[in-house]
Amino acid sequence: MLALLAPGQGAQTPGMLIPWLDDADIAAALRWSAAVTGIDLVALGTTGTAEEIRDTAVAQPLLVALALAVADRLLHDSDRPIVAGHSVGEFAAAALAGALTAETALTLVRERGRLMAAASAQPPTGMSAVLGGDADEVAVALDRHGLTAANVNTAGQVVAAGPLDALEAFAADPPARARVRALQVAGAFHTDFMTSARDGLAVLAENAPRTDPHRTLLGNADGAVVRTGDDVVRRLVEQVARPVRWDLCMTTLADLGVTATVELAPGGTLTGLVRRAMPGVETFAITTPDDLATARAMLDRHAVATSEPAPSWRVAVAPVAGTFRRAETEPGTTLAPGAPLGVVVSNRSESSVDAVHGGVLVEWLAYDGDPVSPGQALARLHPVNEDAFA
Repeated sequence: MLALLAPGQGAQTPGMLIPWLDDADIAAALRWSAAVTGIDLVALGTTGTAEEIRDTAVAQPLLVALALAVADRLLHDSDRPIVAGHSVGEFAAAALAGALTAETALTLVRERGRLMAAASAQPPTGMSAVLGGDADEVAVALDRHGLTAANVNTAGQVVAAGPLDALEAFAADPPARARVRALQVAGAFHTDFMTSARDGLAVLAENAPRTDPHRTLLGNADGAVVRTGDDVVRRLVEQVARPVRWDLCMTTLADLGVTATVELAPGGTLTGLVRRAMPGVETFAITTPDDLATARAMLDRHAVATSEPAPSWRVAVAPVAGTFRRAETEPGTTLAPGAPLGVVVSNRSESSVDAVHGGVLVEWLAYDGDPVSPGQALARLHPVNEDAFA
C-alpha cells in the first residue's frame, strides 16, 4: 500500500517551478492555478526571490498549486493511494482525495494565506525547530517560555511557535541535549495567534463545495481517517490555529500497512521524517519531472487491488487504531444521519464513530472491546430515503 504526501510551507525554494514548465500539462495546470488564485504563481515560482516566496500569502498557494499539478500528471483515476498533507499540504491532500475540487482548494488556500499573513503582522511572532532533547523536558521548557508546540513532526522534532522575544529566550536557554533553529516563516502558525485567520476562513468555507473523500484521507490534527466532506472542511478550518500532529499521521500510516510513500514536489522534508519514523518503508521524493516515471512505477508496485463497484450498503469504519466501544443498538434499527455507533478509544484520544448518512443497521462487524485498526469496518448500514428523517 502506498501513501501520497503533500508538503507544507517551508518546502518552497526560489526557481522551483523552472524545470516543471518544460512539461506542457503541468505548465498549463500552473497557469490555470494562477488564474484561479489571481496570483502570478508562474512568475513567483521562477523569478521570485526567497523573501518574496516566503510571504505566507504567496508560499501557500504556490505549494498547493505545484502539488496538485504534479499529482494530476502522476495519478490515474483508478489509483487509490492513501493521501495526507502537512499543514497547508492538507488542502492538496483533500483535493486529491476528492473531497474538494482543485479550484475550491486553491481558493481556500489563497484566502488562508492572506488571512494568516494578516494575523502574523502583529505582534511579531515566529517558529523554531527543536531538535532532540527529552520530550517531557522540551514540553516543560516551552510552557515556561509561553510557547506552543505547533508541529509535532516525529520523536525528537518539535516546532515551537510564539512571540519572537520568547523564541529568542528559549534558544538562549534550550532544554538539555536539544538544538533550536529559527525557521524562515512569517508567524506563529497553528497557534492561538492565528485565531482571527481561522475565524475568517470559517466564514468563507461555510458554503465551500465538498463531497465525501473517495481516497483514504488522513487528518493532520490527529492522524485520523476522515470520512466525510463536512469533516474535511471543518478540519481544514480548525487546523489554522491547531497544532499539526504529523507524528500521529505516520502512526496511522503504519497501522494501515503502508509499504511506500511518495512525496509530491517540492519533495524532501516529509520523506526525511518518514525514513526516521518508519524504517523499512520505501520512500521517494519528487523534485523534477524526471522523477515522475520512478514515482509511477512505485505506485504500480505498491498498488492494492480495488474491489468491484461499491454495493448499495454503507460501512462505518474506525477513524484511528484503538479499542472499539460499541453503542447498544440492535441490528434492524433505523438510524438518523449522525447517530452514534460508538467510540474508538486509543492511548491518545477517544474518537466517535457515527452513522454519517443514517440508514438501517444491518449488522455489527466488530464486537465491543475489539482492538481495531484505522479504516477497519465496524458496522454495515443499508441506506434509506432521507425523507424518512424529515
